[in-house]
Amino acid sequence: MTAIEPDEQEEKPLDPAMENVRRKMVRLQLVSAGVMLVMLMAVLGTIVYKVTRTNGGAEAAPVAVSVPSDAPVSAIAALPAGFSVSNVALSGSQVLFYGSLPGAEPRAIVFDIPAGRIVADITVRTN
Repeated sequence: MTAIEPDEQEEKPLDPAMENVRRKMVRLQLVSAGVMLVMLMAVLGTIVYKVTRTNGGAEAAPVAVSVPSDAPVSAIAALPAGFSVSNVALSGSQVLFYGSLPGAEPRAIVFDIPAGRIVADITVRTN
């Protein structure tokens, strides 16, 4: 077998220009590793926060109309006289009446069932 001489095993010193490049590369590698470690900790912290927090900050669900077991809810939506309804929509506890008065622009009227009153009267104009 070939014998390796001790002189070949030792690393020869680099010239000063290459030593500067090596130091810059090592510094860049350390900075990159530090940034990646900080980002990993931020992601893990966010995951832990999302998993452990209570759901108190979530939006409240719309209030549904509670219907008594013995009788249905009764309410009167006082629409303007002569108002002709062309469409009706229900969203949660609010009813939208879409229609118009004779000779007038279309209107959307929103009636809130628990409040028992009209909460919005919107005139619809087209350009």
